[in-house]
Amino acid sequence: MYRFLLTPRWWGINVFAVLAIPLCIFMGSWQLSRFEDRVQTHQQQEDRSARAKAAAARPLESLLPVDTVTSGRQASARGRYDTAHQLLVPARTLKDKHGERQGFYVLDLLRTDGGKALPVVRGWLPGDAGTKADTAKVPAPPKGEVTVTGALQASENQGTDGVQAGGGLPQGQLGMINAASLVNIVPYEVYDAWITQTDPQAPLQAVPPAAAEGSGLDLKAFQNLGYTGEWFVFAGFVVFMWFRLFRRDTEAAKDAALGIVPEGDGGGDGAGDGAGEVVGVAVSASVSVSGAADRGDGPADGRGGGPGAGRGEEQGEAARAGQA
Repeated sequence: MYRFLLTPRWWGINVFAVLAIPLCIFMGSWQLSRFEDRVQTHQQQEDRSARAKAAAARPLESLLPVDTVTSGRQASARGRYDTAHQLLVPARTLKDKHGERQGFYVLDLLRTDGGKALPVVRGWLPGDAGTKADTAKVPAPPKGEVTVTGALQASENQGTDGVQAGGGLPQGQLGMINAASLVNIVPYEVYDAWITQTDPQAPLQAVPPAAAEGSGLDLKAFQNLGYTGEWFVFAGFVVFMWFRLFRRDTEAAKDAALGIVPEGDGGGDGAGDGAGEVVGVAVSASVSVSGAADRGDGPADGRGGGPGAGRGEEQGEAARAGQA
């Protein structure tokens, strides 16, 4: 009954199932591990951020380059603000006890003793960076040599929330905080990092540090979780289709063993059988006519003469010719 499993068709189906199911399970498990790693990294980052707020600030140079370990750490740098190149970063959202509010960052460049400049987000203000009434509230940066302390942040990229990478901003505004964007604005080198000041001047509000890229429960993390479900669904679908094909061919083998031919099989043979039945009916009718003629079913006088008898003989000959 199960000899159909040895056919080339079923060899291909079985090989595909044996390879596809473990592959789907492996890929689903791998995507799940990626999601679990992101959750674990997110928890570790939150723990580090909590410790960093309570820890003493360290010199900027000792924390570079920025990675998942140093991101969010308190860094300190000493220098002078470049008052000629104050920049506003528009369309930035601040989440606090009042909910989400739209506003802009106030960014200044601190010329350090090492020669490079450190971008410092001095704080956030509500409103529109293109409106004079809102920008008039921005306080001037401190003059002279100062020591700035804040949370260290990695340079932004096109995937960072709030970034305007398309350009076209008015003079004095910056869409993305990174060294590549600033090098075209200022005539000196810039650190590939920035800090958000912990204690800004009033009326500026402190900008909370963002989680390091790849360490938070962002869209990519939930994409990994979605891919996990998809791979396991694919594995279940392969099992379902294999069982469905197996059951169909098993039932077909049982029917064949019992001599049951499914409807619709052998359409050409059915047409031939139908034509044979029509020919058989025609031959039977001819034999009946021939028998009636041979019995002399004609006029009552039994002479067999006359037009009726002649026709009977002609029909009998026609019937015999048809049988032949």
